[in-house]
Amino acid sequence: MEKTRKSGTTSPRLSREESQARTRERLIETATRLFVGQGYGGTSIRDIAEQAGYSQGAFYSNFESKESLLLEMLRRHMAGEAAHLATLSERAGASLETVLDNLEAWASTLDQDVNWSMLSIELQMQAQRSTTFATAYRAVWQQHRDALAVWLGQLFAAHGLQPPVGIEALAASFMALAHGLALQRASTGMDVSGRMMVVLLRGLLAMARPA
Repeated sequence: MEKTRKSGTTSPRLSREESQARTRERLIETATRLFVGQGYGGTSIRDIAEQAGYSQGAFYSNFESKESLLLEMLRRHMAGEAAHLATLSERAGASLETVLDNLEAWASTLDQDVNWSMLSIELQMQAQRSTTFATAYRAVWQQHRDALAVWLGQLFAAHGLQPPVGIEALAASFMALAHGLALQRASTGMDVSGRMMVVLLRGLLAMARPA
């Protein structure tokens, strides 16, 4: 049913695909808020559906389970990071310092993302509780590690440098640092993961030899 706007006109009728996409987005947004506020374990599918304004049937039409929704959050976050990293070095002729400055500016915004720090903790905790979830979590993790390794390899190669250690090991180390610092934030309230990753990258580039 079309909703009536305050002006008295009606909003355009959404297609089935558009309506489902909107429902999915609302469910994800609501779940994010609830997971951050009361924890993954303290949030039920009913909580998510009701607070998003839908039935539990609508939830199951979009996600098989609460775990599948949590994994979708991870996939989206990882895909967004990979896409943004790609744009940082796409500009033809960009100097290494320009790329690093842009990376640092973007990384500093990651330190302000309280929601992701909390969700990162929930993801790791759920991977410890559920072997099924851990398998899917590991697959997404490895996909992102591979994408990060490609970006790092291209960065070094584009500026004629040889990484001081294997590129896959570098990518895994960056991801471990990011997740470890997210866990630290839970107890200290400080999150400098974005800034620290750039500091580490600058140090590795300084150590690199000509290719």
